[in-house]
Amino acid sequence: MKKYGKKYVEAKKLVDKEAYPMDEALALLKKTSVTKFDGSCEIHMKLGLDPTQADQNLRTTVVLPEGTGKEVTVVAFVGDDKVKEAMAAGALMAGTADLIQKIEGGWTDFDVAVATPDQMKDLSKVAKILGQKRLMPNPKSGTVAPDVTKMIADIKKGKVELRVDKEANLHNIFGKISFDDAKLKNNLKALVKAVIDAKPASVKGTYIETMTLASTMGPGVPLEVNSVVSESK
Repeated sequence: MKKYGKKYVEAKKLVDKEAYPMDEALALLKKTSVTKFDGSCEIHMKLGLDPTQADQNLRTTVVLPEGTGKEVTVVAFVGDDKVKEAMAAGALMAGTADLIQKIEGGWTDFDVAVATPDQMKDLSKVAKILGQKRLMPNPKSGTVAPDVTKMIADIKKGKVELRVDKEANLHNIFGKISFDDAKLKNNLKALVKAVIDAKPASVKGTYIETMTLASTMGPGVPLEVNSVVSESK
């Protein structure tokens, strides 16, 4: 049985309802934060879909209006003619041949990789490495497009990928504990709306089954699904 620290146990006692409306949940999220550092705010959803079915494997993106609070490092697979553009947009490294060689050597010290469509054929050499770390550029995640400046700018502003796991769970960060309640609410509403808008047409019955907020290493704070959905549309 997992043992929890004293701070966690005390924070858990504050969660005394089956579910909370959005404003109450966000306030409680801060009260139940147990870290000395600026922890992340997370949302965990259980969706009523079957990820094994191709038409129900939800994968989309959303730009959080208030950002994530995290400095995101981006590398760009681009042709020589776009290297300067990518670097000016904020890429940590740009190019293709040199970048592939570095990754083949074991380097994956970045958060997101983007690519222009014409470079994708060369990425087969490192597709397995990037795929295992969920770093492979993909049009569905908004990381493959001709406009490298826009891709990098969106990611830097707070673009996140929404992707269910094999059990139809979705886990995402939507800000930091240091964010004020209004910023957290703006981000949370944008994220939930993106999930609603991405509902596969073939899904029947209850789509969002549960929603839970949590801070880094903190206890879960259950949300009232219906009221949160209504407020986010």
